[in-house]
Amino acid sequence: MSKHLWRWAAVAIVAVGLSALAAGCGGGKKAETTPGGGTTTTATTGKPIKVGLVTDIGGLNDKSFNHLAYLGLQRAQSQLGVKGRVLESHSNADYVPNLSTLAQQNYDLVIGVGFLMSDAIDTVATKFPNVNFAIIDFPNVALKHKPPNVRGLIFKEQEAGYLVGYLSGLLEKSESNAKNVISSVGGQKIPPVDHYIAGYQFGAKAADPGIKTLNGYSQDFVDQAKCKEIALNQIAQGADVVFQVAGGCGLGALDAAKEKNLWGIGVDADQAYVGSEVLTSALKKVDVAVFDTIKSAQDGSFKGGEDGVFDAQNGGVGIGKISSKVPADIVAKVRAQEQKLSQGGITGIPDTVK
Repeated sequence: MSKHLWRWAAVAIVAVGLSALAAGCGGGKKAETTPGGGTTTTATTGKPIKVGLVTDIGGLNDKSFNHLAYLGLQRAQSQLGVKGRVLESHSNADYVPNLSTLAQQNYDLVIGVGFLMSDAIDTVATKFPNVNFAIIDFPNVALKHKPPNVRGLIFKEQEAGYLVGYLSGLLEKSESNAKNVISSVGGQKIPPVDHYIAGYQFGAKAADPGIKTLNGYSQDFVDQAKCKEIALNQIAQGADVVFQVAGGCGLGALDAAKEKNLWGIGVDADQAYVGSEVLTSALKKVDVAVFDTIKSAQDGSFKGGEDGVFDAQNGGVGIGKISSKVPADIVAKVRAQEQKLSQGGITGIPDTVK
């Protein structure tokens, strides 16, 4: 190939690389997304609606909550042909401006990711009554003005917590050298976090009534060092298993488990890929909730003024991949509990931490 042709080939390669980088980057305050992420898709010819997603301060790279919401939007772009836009929040002060920006631009649906965005959703949705909104982890009835254009997307996290707790209890009971202590590291003491923890403690005691549970809060969903410090303190008190319920911050708790050669439990997404220290994960299918809500906005069945509830019976929560190191008989017992829960056969799981 001549030098001239090599020069043009190099320019083309750089251009393609820069284009891919721009499409995949989620670190800025605003991120435009395109259907299918630039790959060939089988998008339907549904109504070409615009959907905006406003993240919580954890950002798109938290590997759990916000990331799952983004996956739901990406799936809707690929399969439904909608146009999506993401605005990342770097502090609580960004919530109202980000939500307002999308509403002012006449987006058909604006989704707020997280309990902490409730006041902002209430304010903006009341100001823009002709725009549909959805908020993850907060019921419509609890919003101050109960705007009829807002749909709450809530989960029974305590059911997922129960399953990973039951597994933890069985392991502690079966191992002769176990200290019979497990722990949890929450981000902030808010209902979605406490639902997980309450279910976890209840499930562990259902499997092993004599087990001791420790719990602490980092007051943070981002800083991994804070969660790691709490987890290390719990491990020093005898915890053999650490359940992280703190988004990106909680990755520090998993790192503490890895450092001490103990088990860690992931949250929201299946975090088995983090490392061999992950026993399992408590699943919360935020991506499914986002996709289903977008689909309803597109086909005209969206209903504000009420909530969509996601639980074990409709597949909205569950347990992730269980480590291959866990004995088969214990896995079988957990799967039996999972089946029973999906059929409504387990009741009385608490959603508050005492």
